Order: sequence, then C-alpha cells, then structure tokens
Amino acid sequence: MEESRLRTYSPQTLAFLGDAVYSMHIRDYVVRTANCAAHKLHSKTIRYVSAKAQAQAIDAMREQLTEEEEDIFRRGMNTKTANSAKNASLEDYHKATGFEALVGWLHLKGEDERIVELVEKAIEINGKI
Repeated sequence: MEESRLRTYSPQTLAFLGDAVYSMHIRDYVVRTANCAAHKLHSKTIRYVSAKAQAQAIDAMREQLTEEEEDIFRRGMNTKTANSAKNASLEDYHKATGFEALVGWLHLKGEDERIVELVEKAIEINGKI
C-alpha cells in the first residue's frame, strides 16, 4: 500500500487490525508449542496478548524501532480512546494500543517479516512456553 494512503488510517483503525494480526501470530505460536485443550490454549495466549504483556514487550523493544515505527507507535499510544483494558493500567493500555497500531501499519505495508521479528521478540520478552 502506498505510504500516502497508509497515513490516512487512524491509529484506532491500525490498532484494530494490529490486534487481530498480533493475536493470530501468538495463537499460531501457542498452538504449535502447546497442543492442549482450548481453555489452556486461551490461558497461555493471554500471557502474550494482554495489555500488560504488550506494554512490557514494546518497552523492551523501543530502542530497536526505526524512526518511522516509533512515530506510528507514538501516534497509537497517544490516541484518545473511549475504551480501557479491564485488567491493565491506563499507561499499559495506551502502550498496547500503540504496539497494535504499529503491527497493523506493518501489516498494511506488507512487512510480514518485520511483524514476525517483533512477535518473536515479544515472546522472548514475556517468556517462552
């Protein structure tokens, strides 16, 4: 997708997409690593997709982001939202929204390798199963 068109998407839209993309990558990892009952898979998945886990991951990765990625992350993090996570601080929720916006933006750009790189780092940061 063209950069000019990418810039027209709101941070909330990017985060909406990024949430799904990130969740799919994490679910794929969890299923391949721990073939078990669905309720156990869900519990293992939460370890990586919760706002707290995403905030931890992005905090550890910030220095490794490109200038452009950092800009997208900040736009997502600073966006005003009507929602908040039930089990997370407002700060963690905003960081997670920024992380999801970054993943959504990378997906629309077709940068799947970079998404995999970030997902693998997030898994390392939050501990492998």
